[in-house]
Amino acid sequence: MADTFKFELVSPERLLVSETVSEVVIPATDGEMTVLANHAPVMTTIKPGIVTLKTASGETHKYVVFGGFADILPTGCTLLAESAVSADDMSPDDLQKRIATARSEIEEGNHHHDHLTKLEKHLYELTNLHEVLVAA
Repeated sequence: MADTFKFELVSPERLLVSETVSEVVIPATDGEMTVLANHAPVMTTIKPGIVTLKTASGETHKYVVFGGFADILPTGCTLLAESAVSADDMSPDDLQKRIATARSEIEEGNHHHDHLTKLEKHLYELTNLHEVLVAA
């Protein structure tokens, strides 16, 4: 049996997951990251994407997150998401609304160059997430 660790996924609204898992794949800002038991301590930012976890019993669950931070320790991983929902509950329409909001904010103009770059990156990540969810 694979080593396990405690995983928690928390959004401002509620605790979505608190389980013993064998692995978690998170959408870290610098790329997808697989977390296993006894992982080296690290803290990373999260981009919009899909968190996939495999429970100790072998079940796989997916959640859509919209940014945040992950605190990874050898004994566990806590992901504090800006917003999160079960992938089964995420509708393409909800994601399209987020994309439209991001586009509107970019089109408003009057942004400092760095802020505009962040907005454009966020829009790209949302669009990519939409493509992944539609293909699934």
